[in-house]
Amino acid sequence: MLGKTYDSQVCSIARTLELVGERWSLLIVRDALFAGSTRFTDFQRNLGIATNILRNRLDGFVEHGIMQRHRYSEQPELFEYVLTDKGRALAPALIALTAWGDEWAAPDGPPLQYRHTVCGSELTPQTVCARCGTVHDPAEIRAVPGPGMPTDRADILLRMQREHGLT
Repeated sequence: MLGKTYDSQVCSIARTLELVGERWSLLIVRDALFAGSTRFTDFQRNLGIATNILRNRLDGFVEHGIMQRHRYSEQPELFEYVLTDKGRALAPALIALTAWGDEWAAPDGPPLQYRHTVCGSELTPQTVCARCGTVHDPAEIRAVPGPGMPTDRADILLRMQREHGLT
C-alpha cells in the first residue's frame, strides 16, 4: 500500500508496513477492533478522514485479506468492512503501540485503556521468552537470522552485530 516499497528489506516489519503503515491505516484497524466500526460512514465520521483516502485504505485492506467487504444495502449500494482473522491478529501490535504512546507521548496519562472482557483487568503488552518466560530488558533481545533470511543478508546482519558488540 505504500508509495515507496521496502523491496530491499528482508524484514517482516517492513513487509507489515507495506500493508498497514500508511497514515490512518492503524487507526482504521483500531476502530474496527475496539470500537466495532464496520461501515464506511462510521470510519469517516469517527476519524475525520478524507473519503478518497478512506476508500483507498479499505480497498487495500480487502485486497490484502485484512478485511472483507460485505454488501448490506443494494439501493444505495453500501458495504461494511469486517476484519478477518489476519486483521484481528493486529490487536497485540496495537496494544503494544498504545503502551509505548502512553509512556512516551501521553503527558496527561493514558487516554484509552484496553481491558479483558472476562475479568476486567487491564491488558499489557508482554515480551516473553519461549523457554524461561522472562525478558527484563530490551537489551536482552537479539535479532538472529530466520529461515526466510537469504544467506548473504544473514551474513551482513551478523557482521553488523559483531561490529557493534551485540554478539
